[in-house]
Amino acid sequence: MTLKIDLNSDMGEGFGVWSIGDDVDRDIMPLISSANIAAGFHAGDPSTMIETLRLASRHGVCVGVHPGFRDLVGFGRRHISAPADELVNDALYQLGALRELANLEGLKMHHFKLHGALFMHAARDQEFAEKLTSALAIVAPDLPIYCLANSAIDHAAKKVDLRRVHEFYADRDYDDEGNIVFVRKVKQLNPELVAQKVLRACQNKEVEAVSGKIVTVKFDSICIHSDTPGSLSLIRTVRAALDNAGIEVAAP
Repeated sequence: MTLKIDLNSDMGEGFGVWSIGDDVDRDIMPLISSANIAAGFHAGDPSTMIETLRLASRHGVCVGVHPGFRDLVGFGRRHISAPADELVNDALYQLGALRELANLEGLKMHHFKLHGALFMHAARDQEFAEKLTSALAIVAPDLPIYCLANSAIDHAAKKVDLRRVHEFYADRDYDDEGNIVFVRKVKQLNPELVAQKVLRACQNKEVEAVSGKIVTVKFDSICIHSDTPGSLSLIRTVRAALDNAGIEVAAP
């Protein structure tokens, strides 16, 4: 049986006249199977969003919304203390914005994935995780949630029968509990070593933590962030390694 895996990346993270990542997006899009599109709070604007949707459509890439904290200055990587209800409303606002633009282009939304610090907040904050998934079960019951396995949002989504897509982070380190080590600034990575890490995770379901401990990982999708230094080289090398190993890259 052919092993299948999703390869996702964050797209459309420019804003207005700041065309951050536009050229990289055009090169990355043909290599991935799922795109997480910024929806205006940490990055993105309506015109950038629709151009990114069109780019994904041309390459047959599935599209999902990528809501973040209302933090353009910090690119959504700073934690913002706010009530759970407010954060849920912000996330749904971003979902609605991208979903309407997708409808305009005749595209169906494929998934929901939080960004940066908000992703990590949902992974550990039970109140926010439960309120968000309860809301999504009403407004988008068929939309899978990309998340870390065994996180707060993973358990909350399971309770309300939302599908979860567990992720492996190729360009992030792991701790001894199998959690990603969150950083605001990522250093340049060796593409070959990252590809070896990905193949090991796909074939053996394990990753080496920063301590040297071997940790078991469970996932359906591999994430490589487009704003990681050298992201295009990372994604090209990982995609080639997956292809050469006979692992099919396809959206869940």
